[in-house]
Amino acid sequence: MTAIDSSADAVDLFVSPMGRVEGDLDVRVTIEDGVVTSAWTEAAMFRGFEMILRGKDPQAGLVVTPRICGICGGSHLYKACYALDTAWRTHVPQNATLVRNIAQACETLQSIPRYFYALFAIDLVNKNYAGSPLYDEAVRRFAPYVGTSYQKGVVLSGKPVEVYAIFGGQWPHSSFMVPGGVMSAPNLADVTRATAILHHWKDNWLEKEWLGCSLERWMEIKTWEDMQAWVNENESQYNSDCGFFIRYALEIGLDKYGAGCGSFIAPGTYLEPSLYENPTVEGRQSALVGRGGVYAQGRHYEYDQMNVTEDVTHSYYKGNRPLHPWEGETDPLDPVKSREQGKYTWSKAPRYEVPDLGRMPLEAGPLARRVAAGAPDPAGHQDSDPLFIDMLEKLGPSVFVRQMARMHEAPKYFTWVMDWLSRIDLQGSFHTKPAELENGKGWGATEAARGALQDWIVIEDGKIANYQVITPTAWNIGPRDSEGTLGPIEQALVGTPVKDMEDPVELGHVARSFDSCLVCTVHAYDGKTGRELNNFVINGMV
Repeated sequence: MTAIDSSADAVDLFVSPMGRVEGDLDVRVTIEDGVVTSAWTEAAMFRGFEMILRGKDPQAGLVVTPRICGICGGSHLYKACYALDTAWRTHVPQNATLVRNIAQACETLQSIPRYFYALFAIDLVNKNYAGSPLYDEAVRRFAPYVGTSYQKGVVLSGKPVEVYAIFGGQWPHSSFMVPGGVMSAPNLADVTRATAILHHWKDNWLEKEWLGCSLERWMEIKTWEDMQAWVNENESQYNSDCGFFIRYALEIGLDKYGAGCGSFIAPGTYLEPSLYENPTVEGRQSALVGRGGVYAQGRHYEYDQMNVTEDVTHSYYKGNRPLHPWEGETDPLDPVKSREQGKYTWSKAPRYEVPDLGRMPLEAGPLARRVAAGAPDPAGHQDSDPLFIDMLEKLGPSVFVRQMARMHEAPKYFTWVMDWLSRIDLQGSFHTKPAELENGKGWGATEAARGALQDWIVIEDGKIANYQVITPTAWNIGPRDSEGTLGPIEQALVGTPVKDMEDPVELGHVARSFDSCLVCTVHAYDGKTGRELNNFVINGMV
């Protein structure tokens, strides 16, 4: 630690108009004998959205929080709206819930190919893999800007958010979801156009390029053995981007590292309209389509937002104990002076109180959602999918498994959106005007593409008394807590083998696999000499 501190007195900020969304992340790792032995994730930018919202009208969160992220602003709007729905005890017509579901899911459908080709796959053409027999094909497909698959994937990724704009007026940064429903009333032309756009996306990217088969065939896969058999079933699937990625990822060893903490959190998302017309904190879990849950030490637990706390022991904030977000504080300190107290980041450390296991760091994201979907005893309207529980048992968590979990959601969410579009009652109501209560507490949650995203609001005398946001990036890049337990990405980096000390692409794979909504600068240090070996940018300009 001392050697790293002495080498990093000046914090490097790599700011990019493409990649700087939530701030800047500085990852420092120590490498000994070709393996990462320790890691620190440092969020280098203070933002203070919670402070901005204090004293504002309760509906300010609908406008302010979508600006937290330029790629998943719809997810921020979704959970901010439900936070107010629960605080004001609104009535939400079934049509409105369907439209909210459609919009949120389309934002995630946009993110899946855009993330894979524009952020993750570019590392697959690194020169360190030139010895692989599949390398030339990887370059042909995935080389930035010129790769055949890169071009199609990035261009077609924009189609689903055209559907968001049909219902929400614009994307990003729409504010059309409001307490009590949505401020739109789609007609038959809107639904027809949305259906056509999504079918174009499915036909030209999801099935033609990514899967090489129908989405129905892909959804038949229930085990790791099924997935391996699928790859070799025919030439179309074998040579699809998905089939090629599976073969290439195993060839270069992406299934061998990046495990992380091995425990997961998913508050769940998308609601069955008939079961959530009167949103409450207590009634949310049973109404979910995409199930919520916690998975730790091989056991599933029901998700309870009251078990969430934030620790600031190693963060640049005042505070000496973990707090639930309704009681949360965002009181910043001078980072230079705070380093003397062992603090090293602007990110808090979210933790979850797991029954009988205590407070734990948990990984958020697509893999967490897929694990929650494998829990026993789903209701008839809920997602039930054993695939990734099976893959965890047979492969363990890794860069590869995490990536496959995200891509697996494209056919699943497409199917859900088609069903929701077909259920809209064009003659029905889309909004019920709520009573704007002077006092109350609310909680809204969803699953952004990157994972668990939640708001807690406290309203007093008609104004926001407290507002706390916990993003998936906070869950994943959070620092050590008061007990010294590393955050999920810190744990995932430890144990990573680095073949080329001057070009540690493996660290890029791990950091990208979590898709942190940050520009991430990774610094690699020699653990024996303290010398900085290299640094490179994650999620910045290619």
